[in-house]
Amino acid sequence: MKTEVRVQSLDRAFDILTLLGSEQEGASLAYVSDRLTLPKSTVHRLLGVLAQRGFVRRSERTGSYKLGPGLIDLCSNYLNNLELKTESSPHMDELSTTTGNVVFLAIRQNHEMVYIDSKEQITSLRKYAIIGQRKPLYCTSLGKALLMGLNEEEIRGLMTGVAFEKRGPNTHSNVESLLADIRECKRRGWGLDDQEAEPDINCVAAPIYDYRGQVIAAVSTSWILEQQPEMSPEKMAPLVMKCTRAISTNMGWTGKIARN
Repeated sequence: MKTEVRVQSLDRAFDILTLLGSEQEGASLAYVSDRLTLPKSTVHRLLGVLAQRGFVRRSERTGSYKLGPGLIDLCSNYLNNLELKTESSPHMDELSTTTGNVVFLAIRQNHEMVYIDSKEQITSLRKYAIIGQRKPLYCTSLGKALLMGLNEEEIRGLMTGVAFEKRGPNTHSNVESLLADIRECKRRGWGLDDQEAEPDINCVAAPIYDYRGQVIAAVSTSWILEQQPEMSPEKMAPLVMKCTRAISTNMGWTGKIARN
């Protein structure tokens, strides 16, 4: 009997994860309860367990539930075998060696970007800690590079309900400011975080395209302004774009960009 109850709870937990995976803006406890025809007390208990393990996270602002970064951690071994990571690795290594900086690979999940790999010149536990972490699209160079694959209407929809929190002295405060930045990103082919995600840090990123000409990921490199005053976005951007173009070619990109 106990085994049956445990299997039933496990089955319901997967139902919750599957439902949340299809709800980009998250879902309330009442919504999950109604959609799955489960008692609110049962849903609350299961969400609590999933949240403790990082598979689900609850928004303090709205109270809604979304999938959490624990799922990325759970799939880290699988991520290591992704074609994208395999093809990106040598070019990221080259970029890190050339610049002496840390290099990141990220993908977009809904209105956030997720780190899936990093390269740096010194062995560090940070490499493993960063994988699976999420950051906003609106204040990161990686996020902006990923947004280059969307049109303005799509970006507006994606940013609906997103609070533009001030994280650095130059963080965008609204979607109109972000859209103006993305237009410039598309014009020059790369994104810039100029002390937007955090003070005293500059970061440049460029998109990775697949065989359809669609943006599937982005690579960035960052540096501390005070420690490396000789570096500039204009100097770093060509190096980052060389890296992402090589990766894109390996992913089947023919040089054409999908219209957006």
